[in-house]
Amino acid sequence: MIPFKRLAIVSVVASALLMACSPAEVPAPAAPAEPLAAQPVGSADPATESEEQLVARAQGIHERVITLDTHADINTANFTLDNNYTMDLETQVTLPKMIEGGLDVAWFIVYTGQGPLTEEGYAAAYANAIDKFTAIDRLVREIAPDTIEIAYTSEDVRRIAASGKKVAMIGIENAYPLGTDISKVREFYERGGRYMSLAHNGHSQFADSNTGEASGEWLHNGLSELGRQAVAEMNKWGIIIDVSHPSVEANKQTIELSRAPVMASHSSARALDPNVSRNLWDEELLAIRDNGGIAHAVAFRGYLDSEKHAANRAALLALQTEIATGLGYTVLTPADVRALDETARATYDAQLAEINAAAAPRIAAEVDAVAPPVDVVDFVDHIDYMVNLIGIDHVGISSDFDGGGGIEGWQDASETFTVTLELVRRGYSEEDIAKLWSENLFRVMDEVARIAEEIQAAEGV
Repeated sequence: MIPFKRLAIVSVVASALLMACSPAEVPAPAAPAEPLAAQPVGSADPATESEEQLVARAQGIHERVITLDTHADINTANFTLDNNYTMDLETQVTLPKMIEGGLDVAWFIVYTGQGPLTEEGYAAAYANAIDKFTAIDRLVREIAPDTIEIAYTSEDVRRIAASGKKVAMIGIENAYPLGTDISKVREFYERGGRYMSLAHNGHSQFADSNTGEASGEWLHNGLSELGRQAVAEMNKWGIIIDVSHPSVEANKQTIELSRAPVMASHSSARALDPNVSRNLWDEELLAIRDNGGIAHAVAFRGYLDSEKHAANRAALLALQTEIATGLGYTVLTPADVRALDETARATYDAQLAEINAAAAPRIAAEVDAVAPPVDVVDFVDHIDYMVNLIGIDHVGISSDFDGGGGIEGWQDASETFTVTLELVRRGYSEEDIAKLWSENLFRVMDEVARIAEEIQAAEGV
């Protein structure tokens, strides 16, 4: 056991490396086309308004459009009768935070980390997925039925939002829990899942992951035969295929095979940060456009500007190290933190809280002033780039809250308005902002549902 005085004191930002969606930074493949210059979209002219008028106009737009975040991870420990999203939890998404920030819809994620491709692995993954499906159902049916309701269609979303309630939807991150039983696609649809990725960080039985770029090792060279069957089955039952985590080759094959539009639930533009394999190259974004799909820019610091984020993280860690040394603590690596036993980790958490409390009043001057954090401006830069490349009808917005996401200005659901405000500053019209927040996804949802009905009718289901 590591002596308490040597417990790791690491930055809050560094801890994001432990989250479900940590990026894999790898050498860049062939360079994409030169980024297009970001141009404002829409007819509004913020230059003619006072700051007060601009903010008031943005507030009006924010209240009128349906704001929808396609990716919010969950911990089922926060979905119990005694500890849940009606309370003031430290999670980035809660019902009070959604209400404060004017976030209408949260897609809660049934996430399963990639494990062994064995029957035991599949069984454990399935149990994990069912636990999360059940937790979401508990929130909307038992814990807070008067405050939030689950939606299965775009019409459901509009109806629920109009009633004044918040809206829950379900996305599935990693098809690994399906095992080798394709019939579970229908089960997951019936449980409320409306999008699903074929892989996460690590190759699944269905598809190669983007993480294969780091080693150059691939399991399927794209999709497996089972993955091809899964594409057809998801089209049949109306689950949108999410291309945010698989490899470039897997994404190409998926888009070629899919009869329905696809989505990237939480991916930014790789042309703006080619070091992050989780972002999408121009050719992937253009293929999504040509498929009729949608790509959601994600408010994840390391995906938006990995170099800027690394500099900010290093400055924060230097400050925390200085404070830790003064208190007699020693900074360890994230791997050392993960190795702590339960008792040591509890002590670490207390020490980290002490360090952060001492650092807080110094961060603005000694960290952010020296190495600014990734912020909403950086985030909307990616939206601008994607809009200019593939068009306003094919871009959306996501946070990856409680999975590593969060940027200066949009740290949690309570700050959702700042995204709308930045869009207004750049000249986006109300119609365009409505498309970015939800209308584009509604179009994709409707088209996927329509094609599923056609396939089922043709097969006599």
